[in-house]
Amino acid sequence: MARQEGLIKLTGQMGGVSFYKTAQDGFLARTKGGIDGERIKTDAAFERTRENGAEFGRAGIAGKLLRTAFRALTINTSDSRMASRLTAEMMKVLKADATNVRGERNVIDGEAELLRGFEFNENAKLNRTFFAPYIATLDRATGAATVTIPAFIPANMIAAPQGATHMRLVAACASIDFQNEDYGTDSATSAEQSLSSVAPLPALSLEMSFGETDGRPLFLAFGVEFYQVVNGVMYTLKNGAYNALTLVAVDGGV
Repeated sequence: MARQEGLIKLTGQMGGVSFYKTAQDGFLARTKGGIDGERIKTDAAFERTRENGAEFGRAGIAGKLLRTAFRALTINTSDSRMASRLTAEMMKVLKADATNVRGERNVIDGEAELLRGFEFNENAKLNRTFFAPYIATLDRATGAATVTIPAFIPANMIAAPQGATHMRLVAACASIDFQNEDYGTDSATSAEQSLSSVAPLPALSLEMSFGETDGRPLFLAFGVEFYQVVNGVMYTLKNGAYNALTLVAVDGGV
């Protein structure tokens, strides 16, 4: 594909060339081409292509399921390429499957722990935003998930964006059945806190429950959301553009 230059930008088709606009890269152009779809489905020469396509499809479905499980938080905490980045990470999980042959590898038999550290918002990473220590724990036996934060001073331990006056800490957990495309989820948040406070905030524990955990991979996300108070009303800052959310603990299940 090529980027369109000049004052006049085109959309549509002309002379075998497709002109279109994308949200991330602007106006682009590409020639029509490719191989007949039926040949790809049946020709032995495209066996690797079919295998890759099958696995990419599974990774995409798994990524969408995880995004849906955490949607209550990611709706205000994600970048424009989050979905594609997560699919790419799911491919790494799938390729770590040492049980099934190529083309049949899946997320369930892969290494879900590889998703630990995934940033839902690449533009506001948690480790560049929140500097206070915390402990993230998963307890499969009890179905509990906890993020424990010792006392800290917001003005010293949070790199807040310009215009933010308040913040709150958020967490969510999910147990995901990738095979049956089902999940259980829970979330917890702190109260809104002033970012200008130089007095330590008391120690805090965000406690959640997975519901069913039997053999399912378990995920725990933790982050920070920023707000601005205007005339006594709390507003999300820049539609969540500066909010951070990270998968801080993962248990791949059995």
